Amino acid sequence: MNHQEVLNLVTLKSGKLDVHKMMNELQLSSTEEFIRLNKMLNELEDEAEIVRNSKDCYCLLKDLNMYKGVLSVNRKGFGFVDLDDISIFIPARNMETAMNQDEVVVQRTIFPDGTAEGRVVRILKRNTSVLVGTFKGSRQLHFEPDGIHRDAWVRIKNQSMFQVVPGTKAIAKILRYGEPIVAEVTELLGHENDPGMDITSVLLAHGIPMEFPEAVHMQMKSFDYHVTIKQKEGRKDLTDQLIVTIDGADAKDLDDAISLVKTETGYCLGVHIADVSSYVEENTPLDLEARERGTSVYVVDRVVPMLPPFLSNGLCSLNPHVERLTVSCEMNIDEQGKVIDAQLFPSVIKTSYRLTYEGVNRVLDEQEEEKDEKLKQMLFLMKECAQKVRAQRYEKGAIDFERDEAKILVNEEGNPVDIVSRVRGEAERIIEDFMILANESVANHTKWLEIPSLYRVHEAPDAEKIRHLSGMTRVLGYIIKGSAQSIHPSVLQKCLEWFKDQESFPVISAMMLRSMSKARYDAKCLGHFGLGLEEYTHFTSPIRRYPDLVVHRMLHKYSFQGELDLTKRLNDEILLEEIGITSSRAERRAVEAERDVEDMKKAEYMESFIGTVHEGIISGVTQYGLYVQLENTVEGLVRVRTMEDDHYFFDSDSYSLMGNTTGNVYRIGDKVKIKVLSADKKKREIDFILLKKQKKSPKRQRLEKEKQAWKKKRRSH
Repeated sequence: MNHQEVLNLVTLKSGKLDVHKMMNELQLSSTEEFIRLNKMLNELEDEAEIVRNSKDCYCLLKDLNMYKGVLSVNRKGFGFVDLDDISIFIPARNMETAMNQDEVVVQRTIFPDGTAEGRVVRILKRNTSVLVGTFKGSRQLHFEPDGIHRDAWVRIKNQSMFQVVPGTKAIAKILRYGEPIVAEVTELLGHENDPGMDITSVLLAHGIPMEFPEAVHMQMKSFDYHVTIKQKEGRKDLTDQLIVTIDGADAKDLDDAISLVKTETGYCLGVHIADVSSYVEENTPLDLEARERGTSVYVVDRVVPMLPPFLSNGLCSLNPHVERLTVSCEMNIDEQGKVIDAQLFPSVIKTSYRLTYEGVNRVLDEQEEEKDEKLKQMLFLMKECAQKVRAQRYEKGAIDFERDEAKILVNEEGNPVDIVSRVRGEAERIIEDFMILANESVANHTKWLEIPSLYRVHEAPDAEKIRHLSGMTRVLGYIIKGSAQSIHPSVLQKCLEWFKDQESFPVISAMMLRSMSKARYDAKCLGHFGLGLEEYTHFTSPIRRYPDLVVHRMLHKYSFQGELDLTKRLNDEILLEEIGITSSRAERRAVEAERDVEDMKKAEYMESFIGTVHEGIISGVTQYGLYVQLENTVEGLVRVRTMEDDHYFFDSDSYSLMGNTTGNVYRIGDKVKIKVLSADKKKREIDFILLKKQKKSPKRQRLEKEKQAWKKKRRSH
């Protein structure tokens, strides 16, 4: 008898067996066996694999509408537990003492009107152990946590031991959870008005470490400054090839390089990736720290790297004219853009040029002449090849969201001075096309050779979210065809193409992106819905992503070195499942931190524009107001209570706010004029007020009123 046998029995007869009936089912009789079974059941309960019902019979969690997962808390106080097939909404009143990123068990209740919500019934693991905050007040100072824990009541046990003044930032270790949270200060960070302190506070509040431990620094001392002769043994020497990197002008961690030549059958594309795994050996201090960090974090004025700069910007970075260790994926591509075959091998390269997106775009747009004729020919050949590869990807159903990303420009003090949209030119698309192709080729290689590996998984979207998206697009004139339960990515691709040249395109693109499942890492190859691919992994960024580093490590062990030990294989498969979970969690943490910093800096920027008038597009409609996005990607809320020209109600059929008397209607995608009412950097919120909409003709008003009356009548039935 083992844990799996007991769990299998509960799965088979969930809710029907108590411990005594289980004894009979398992044909057990002795007191010793009874004690052992009880212990196993208690352990499975502790791990939230099973639960007891009111009759003391054992059930699977889902049979009692219970689920376990990681709680993500919103700044407004509510949260979600995201599972593979469902996202459970948790109102603030149902949180108990759970905090952001805690592992919890929730019970889901579905109400008669079809809405559902969850309640935290058990906290399995606390993942918030420290708070970053500010001392506030005048005579009696109190500790106010940053971000999502802002409203928590915190009592600092050792406050008298520190010289603090209003505005002092500190890190506090939690000693006891609940109301109040009891904590003690472990470090003073400085004053909240110190340059860069705002971003540092956000990063620390999300648990992103700013410094590397001493053990990592000690390990760094063992590395040579250059590639050694011994390191080059067994590697293919590509140092005589024309190989280039293409990155942003400010990038320092260059982990991918490209070579391309024309062949009789098409093209030979080489994607050469920094071989970080040759430096970051398994279970060393450097590896364990990289695994904990999971990813580099990129915020407005800095990078918090996964690896120390000595490696990320130096020894592993594919800087020009120096030898670097790489893993190469060499693909033969036909004239139609299909990969005929691909070879993977360890290599050593010496990049010829460090190119920038901006510079390559100028050459391809013929705004600038490239003096090196061979380089110029290769750049135009890359454009030709990438366009064919891209066409193949779109044929498979890949969705290109093409969202505008904000680039926030700051001065030396860290204050935002401008917000612009990042321009995505042909050079950016070329690199994206080639990296996706390499990732697909590597995933195909590891899957069919059954090599233990990690995959980038993006599953089909939830049917309810697709129905919601379909309702919105229908209002704007486009009907999404097909079943919401089995939607194909090409259907969504066609929808985006229809909106391509319309002002509402950025809004529809963002809404569609929010409708997607969250991409994650998994030891099983489950496909990538958004790219329309059956096999996909992350192989191309091992300097900044731990899963890529692990993929390289597995390639070395099982593909290049031919490891055959079944025990090692089994252990790696178990480890990869765990790494998939922790890496996905680290990625979410980084994304949330990056988003919080961006929201904070946007709000800070808009503080200088209070009272100014702008044009924007309605990007969201809710019962409490309209979200309006400006041309520079800043989004603010127009609250219903500020719309004083009429009494507005939310129409769920048309996703719009409708005026009772004026006939005014505000829908997603509408262009409107707003005035900036307020901006709060600390709350990361921006409020607009709507400038009066031009009155409609009496005939239009009458038609709108008749339509509203009809809708109200239909709802009443």
